[in-house]
Amino acid sequence: MTVERFAMDRLTEMEAFATVVDQGGFTDAAKKMGISKSAVSKHVSSLEARLGARLLNRTTRRVSPTEIGLAYYDRARRVLNDAGEADALVTSMQSAPSGLLRISVATDFGVNHLSPVLGEFLQEFPDITVNMVLNNRYVELISEGFDMAIRVGELEDSSLRARKIAETTRRMVGSPNYFQKFGRPMRIDDLNDHKLLHYSSQASGNVWKIPAASGEVRQVRTAGWLSVNDGQSLLNAAMAGLGIAYLPSFLYADAMEKGLVEDAIPDLPLDTQGIYAVYPPGRFTQPKVRAFIDFLVNAFAEKGPDIW
Repeated sequence: MTVERFAMDRLTEMEAFATVVDQGGFTDAAKKMGISKSAVSKHVSSLEARLGARLLNRTTRRVSPTEIGLAYYDRARRVLNDAGEADALVTSMQSAPSGLLRISVATDFGVNHLSPVLGEFLQEFPDITVNMVLNNRYVELISEGFDMAIRVGELEDSSLRARKIAETTRRMVGSPNYFQKFGRPMRIDDLNDHKLLHYSSQASGNVWKIPAASGEVRQVRTAGWLSVNDGQSLLNAAMAGLGIAYLPSFLYADAMEKGLVEDAIPDLPLDTQGIYAVYPPGRFTQPKVRAFIDFLVNAFAEKGPDIW
């Protein structure tokens, strides 16, 4: 007997035994498996002979697992479930991406960069439907039923899988009117004397981590003048002359080009951050998730680095 045939016979014996336990008898097990009752009995008897143990108590009225049979059933059911998942995985990987794709994304990034490309994605993958939830907090992907999320900056949850889809840079920006009224900070320490605008959803709170010219990362701790959980609102506040905001370039780039905001301390190094697609752990990535991530990588690469 070949190794392949032996393994197949063992799985068949295992399935027959587990089905008898699940169905409570040989007759119903045979119906479930689509084979004869005698074939089911033969598989179970062969399994007991190979193991050298009685796995089932047989009476004229009922069939029940022995103590050792119940222990074997638990392990056998796991093996059979794993085999079924392996078959389903191969089938899924070969099938076209489809189904509902639930995405969590920060409001400002979703409005400015995901929404404009979603139409093209849906045309390319008509069997996928998208539910994009815009919020400004870190959602729990698995418990809240999300397939993936888009996150900017340092990733807090290392248990998730992640793929970088683009990069952005952060700067401290303020309006020309603000700098005329309050002066321009010449160095990082000068920020303590200025009105700062904070992003309230950041895990670090009202703390800015700023790369210094020396290469070290300086931390600026200040209560600030305004805290908002939305990046676009912070940009609006900065353009209105309310203070200095620390924002990603995909938010401030257009306003800076129009002269509505300026770099607060131009000589500082750029703070480069990754933009990531994050999704639940596991060796298998759902086709719909993989398709969307691949699409975003290509779509954002075509836009070029200037947009970020």
